[in-house]
Amino acid sequence: MTQQHAGPRAGSGAPPGHRHARSSARRRSAYPYALYAPAALVYVVIFLVPTAMAFYFALTRWTLFDSEFVGLQNFRDFLAEQNLRIGFQNTIFYAVLTSGLKVVLGLLLGVLLTSKLRLRGFLRSVVFFPVLVSTVAVGITFSALLRPDTGLVNKALALVGVSGPDWLGDAGTALLSVALVDVWKGVGLATVIYIAGIMSIPTEFYQAVAVDGGSAWHRFRHITLPLSWPATYSVIILSFIGGLRSFDLIWTMTRGGPGFTSDTIASIIYKQYQAGFFGLSTAGNVLLFVVVTALVLPLNYFLGKRQVAA
Repeated sequence: MTQQHAGPRAGSGAPPGHRHARSSARRRSAYPYALYAPAALVYVVIFLVPTAMAFYFALTRWTLFDSEFVGLQNFRDFLAEQNLRIGFQNTIFYAVLTSGLKVVLGLLLGVLLTSKLRLRGFLRSVVFFPVLVSTVAVGITFSALLRPDTGLVNKALALVGVSGPDWLGDAGTALLSVALVDVWKGVGLATVIYIAGIMSIPTEFYQAVAVDGGSAWHRFRHITLPLSWPATYSVIILSFIGGLRSFDLIWTMTRGGPGFTSDTIASIIYKQYQAGFFGLSTAGNVLLFVVVTALVLPLNYFLGKRQVAA
């Protein structure tokens, strides 16, 4: 009589070795996600929870001790602000001007500071130094430098026979003056990004242009400019978002004045907060978040497509 070998019993599942292998594979696949957990927890606590609370409190009239649900009334009141249109125009102007100048000046300084300069390392430190200085300190310093009578800027202009204006007290120059100070402070970061982008370009491309008899302009036009596009993309996005949200430098130098001529959306929100309208200012912050998102997402999509095409 032939003896048959008994196989695994029905319902006993896979052999122990296979079960152990599957368990190990599951642990290995879960291991990277465990490393994300601390960062995810911080992100939820620091960003998602306050954002959700801001959206809720924007629908209420609240103080530190109580709140009253008012629906969309805060949004209606904020949109009815008489200087909101000026603030929105100033915000767009400020963001476009500062980001555009940071791109142009950052690229030019990046090209200069990656060339064969004897003091290249020192000049890089000098260009980046304003980034490290407190924004409030920069605002206070330039407020003193731009005073119409005692400021060093107008005194220097007087030496060459030019009568300088009241930079921060004139409606035509106040916002422009703050924007230029913003560029002075932030162009160092743009320059560092461009230096990193330019230094990542393979030297073989420049050597090929030199072999073909190309000039420095040809190297810049056909190699540096197109291949540093990822750096340009980063500088545009970061600078534009920063310009849309800018508040501290504007408030330190002009407080939105003279009148409302240099107000931005952020300074209008702060004025509402100062007046004790906490729900109204929260609604303004939510609207600013929506405006920044509505402007930056299409810009990011457009620049991203161009980067892929490049």
